[in-house]
Amino acid sequence: MTIKTILVPVRGDGKGEKVIDHALAVARRFKAHIEVLHSHPKPEDLVPFAVFPMVSVRRQLTASAAKAATVEGARVRKLFAKYLKAKKVPIIDKPTGKGVSASWRDVMGSQSATVALYGRLADLIVVPQPDGNIGINTFEAALLETGKPVLMAPPAPVKTIGRHVAVGWNGATEVAKALSSALPILEAADKVTVFSAPVSTETRLDVGAALEYLRRHGIKAAAKTMSVKATQVGDALLEGARNVGADVLLIGAFGQSRGRELVFGGVTQHIIDTAKMPVILVH
Repeated sequence: MTIKTILVPVRGDGKGEKVIDHALAVARRFKAHIEVLHSHPKPEDLVPFAVFPMVSVRRQLTASAAKAATVEGARVRKLFAKYLKAKKVPIIDKPTGKGVSASWRDVMGSQSATVALYGRLADLIVVPQPDGNIGINTFEAALLETGKPVLMAPPAPVKTIGRHVAVGWNGATEVAKALSSALPILEAADKVTVFSAPVSTETRLDVGAALEYLRRHGIKAAAKTMSVKATQVGDALLEGARNVGADVLLIGAFGQSRGRELVFGGVTQHIIDTAKMPVILVH
């Protein structure tokens, strides 16, 4: 198992370079290909029918919207090419697997819908950390609709990702899936530290089982137990990861229903909202 394709959705919001920085930090460890996905809505969807019912007016506005979308797409693509040239990353149509490369895909549709579609055949999806409601639709589409690991990129600069991986473990299904889905990253890591959460009332596998699973894959991991209340797990995981020098945190996402997380809060949502380090989430 390895990582060959990394999907990075971008738009002209100024976050593209930081997100591709995170993708490159992973791509360099695996000689992977970065597929940059730029999407734009259909021009006719930008013109509300109720506001402009006249056909001639709608045609004129639709043509204007299409032209604006073309200009914006060209602008973002130019920035993309300039950025990769500075990073000495070749832009190619077909990856060779011999080194880091990148390509550009421009598609029509909402960003969340296109990420949900093209993300299905990526090995990793890299998205910016949501800022309130901004970016949340794309983030959720990547996490909840593709079945793939999602790397959340915070605004902070990044040097390495995957050298030292911290793992949050509580024996839940989503966390076990996170381990198996992220095996390429864990196998390539120099160090893995598994943090165990407070014991649940449910019957779940303990941290020893997780360490044995990793050992069978040739991964030697250290275990650390967190003696904190359930409401403090999110902060404890982030602080623990920082304290051991991890450069990325791996967690299973939304162990309880998405609705309950929104209403009552939860470890996943807290980490999404407050993390200042890269986080890999698997649902």
